[in-house]
Amino acid sequence: MLRNGARGIGRGLAVLAVAAGWLAVGSLGGMAQGQLSQVQTNDAAAFLPSSAESTRAAEASAAFTDSESLPVLVVLEAEDGGALDPSAIAAVQPVVDGLADVALPGADPAAGDPATIGDVLTGDPVVVPSEDGEALLVPLSLDAEQADASLADDESVVGATVQAVRDTLADELGATADSAGEAGLHAWVTGPGGFVADLTNAFGGIDGVLLLVALGAVLVILVLVYRSPFLPLAVILTAVFALCAAALAVYHLADAGVLTLNGQAQGILSILVVGASVDYALLIVARYREELRSVAAPAAAMRRALRRSLEPITASAGTVVAGLLCLLLSDLASNRSLGPVGALGIAAAYLAAFTLLPLLLLIAGRRSRVLFWPRVPRVAEQGAHAVGPAHDDPAGTPVAAGTAGAPAHDHHGAHAPAGHPAPAEGLWGRLARGVGRRDRVVWVLTTVVLLGCAAFLPTFQASGTSQADVFLTDVDAVAGEEVLADHFPAGTVQPATVIVAQDEADAVVEAALDVDGVVSATPYTGATTGAPTGSGGPGAQEPAEPVVVDGEVRVDVTTEAAADTTEGVATVERLRDAVHEVAPDALVGGAAAETLDAQDAGTRDLRVIVPVVLVVILLILMVLLRSVVAAVLLMLANVLSFAAALGVAALVFEHVLDFPGADPAVPLYAFTFLVALGVDYSIFLMTRVREESIRLGTRDGVLRGLAVTGGVITSAGVVLAVTFAALGVIPLLFLAQLAFIVAFGVLLDTLVVRSLLVPALVHDVGRRTWWPSALARQEEGAHRA
Repeated sequence: MLRNGARGIGRGLAVLAVAAGWLAVGSLGGMAQGQLSQVQTNDAAAFLPSSAESTRAAEASAAFTDSESLPVLVVLEAEDGGALDPSAIAAVQPVVDGLADVALPGADPAAGDPATIGDVLTGDPVVVPSEDGEALLVPLSLDAEQADASLADDESVVGATVQAVRDTLADELGATADSAGEAGLHAWVTGPGGFVADLTNAFGGIDGVLLLVALGAVLVILVLVYRSPFLPLAVILTAVFALCAAALAVYHLADAGVLTLNGQAQGILSILVVGASVDYALLIVARYREELRSVAAPAAAMRRALRRSLEPITASAGTVVAGLLCLLLSDLASNRSLGPVGALGIAAAYLAAFTLLPLLLLIAGRRSRVLFWPRVPRVAEQGAHAVGPAHDDPAGTPVAAGTAGAPAHDHHGAHAPAGHPAPAEGLWGRLARGVGRRDRVVWVLTTVVLLGCAAFLPTFQASGTSQADVFLTDVDAVAGEEVLADHFPAGTVQPATVIVAQDEADAVVEAALDVDGVVSATPYTGATTGAPTGSGGPGAQEPAEPVVVDGEVRVDVTTEAAADTTEGVATVERLRDAVHEVAPDALVGGAAAETLDAQDAGTRDLRVIVPVVLVVILLILMVLLRSVVAAVLLMLANVLSFAAALGVAALVFEHVLDFPGADPAVPLYAFTFLVALGVDYSIFLMTRVREESIRLGTRDGVLRGLAVTGGVITSAGVVLAVTFAALGVIPLLFLAQLAFIVAFGVLLDTLVVRSLLVPALVHDVGRRTWWPSALARQEEGAHRA
């Protein structure tokens, strides 16, 4: 008795420790979730490997200037689009002169923040008229190091500066993109700084809107699944606390510089944690409900449910983590860090599902069944079960009673021996029997349909997009860039730079000028290049001696197209080829070169990471299922599913949504998530099928497994698809494309691959599915008690 009392006290203390731990995680992690934006890095240059040519060019170029700058460009145009009135120009000048004294919103000088715009400028702003006399340009040069910092209110310095400029123009001149005011001028704030600010604003919805949409959608689905007011709250709380745990870990790692976190990775982390947490919770709750029909004590039922859910959920989480960690092979820091960021999220979801969720479900002690109200599971009468609890579904729904004696007909026309459970009644039971009757027809037709969708895969364009195409809504920076290009040489904002030996400079200049799309190529003389102007415009400088650093000079190459456009990137690619022909050791850098290197690294990642992910997951499946054939069948089915999803996405993106293309990271991320997550549902199915096959034989086992896992796995797939679809609320091209591909792909895996293709294949192949394990030698229909 004393021993039992001590055991009870120990369990009580363990429960209190778990509860206290999760309360602490929720408190600290909630704050960390709100602070993740402080440790974000959205500068593409920071993601490039040190070996990239543009990275080496940037390092060499830094020696030619005292500090790096970030251009912010103010463009003003007459309301009617014609020539500017002199009075309008006169009205702009005093406003520009006063910009340096404008206070930065959210700044706290006592905390070391810059107080005014002038504190972050590297020079005085000037007003530059265009050659056609129809526009004005005000270039602001921000100190790059200061611009990347955060203010006391967590707003970035560049974001606060851009907002302050926009507010000042609206207040003093009435000039915005939509209104002209008394001066008759429209104004836009663009340039690299404007794009960074607008990108940060777009990612600002991750902390609030994205989570609310995802959790709200999941809550609705859970209410429909459980038809209970209590269970959905327990599942949602599990997901929220898991997200807090993941945010806490990621925040400190990113703050310490161990991880490079960008806005995309933060959004994916939130969705991944919510989706995985709810999926694991659905499987555990389904198993717990089954055990409550066999065991009187809820605590005992929970222990059995956790024990029998451990293998499939551990295998699922391990597969996703292994797939994500393959991203560590990427050359891009953004891709490389998403691996451990996502893995931490999956680990947090797994931990919450096996520790916090049971705590919540047992909160009412012996009366914990009431959480299932109004559909409270009761202990069944002895003999009323179709299958004993030791054989209940580890990831399935309750088995219909009264099916034990129903004959199961295999595709050879033989009936299952007496006592073999037939597929459960209901939708999934009928589907299982249909698959069993026409297995070969089902998998052949399904394969043909998937191959038809996959045929459009080669049309998927993933060669990169311009920076303007990143936004799916109208933003000031994009509109301003279009106006800028109409009146000024756009390529002078961020020229390409060539670092070359002094004795090869003349040959490089000559080669650059012969490149299609290049406007000018001049050695850097140390003078301020000024604003974009036409030839001989106000920014022109007298020829001077070039600056020489360690025997090298810098050549600034102006292109016709802006550096952040696909045309500008293509021009720099041609420039590199031309320069390397005359100076093989020269380095070509600049914003367009950074984009080019990022695209090349993304293409390389696809070639390297995709095969590694396939091999890693295949090995995991072989170990889990103890079969080579089953693992190969599952991998082929899921790769075909991914190809079909990407083929359909190509059609939708090009012909329905009219997207301009995609970044190379889109198919890489989609592949990693879809193959890893898609295999999950096949794992949940096949672990049950293997269990049933030991008792019933493979053909009866796969039908039984499909029938009793159908409901809960489909619910889990719908939840995960909905959570990934929530990424679409962030108005950015990359996330919208990833949301569609993964959401559609998960539904395809859940409803087609796992429900039709895999069961039909396994039923047709029969016991050979389990080769080379001993199960492959078991006779079909051989019953084991």
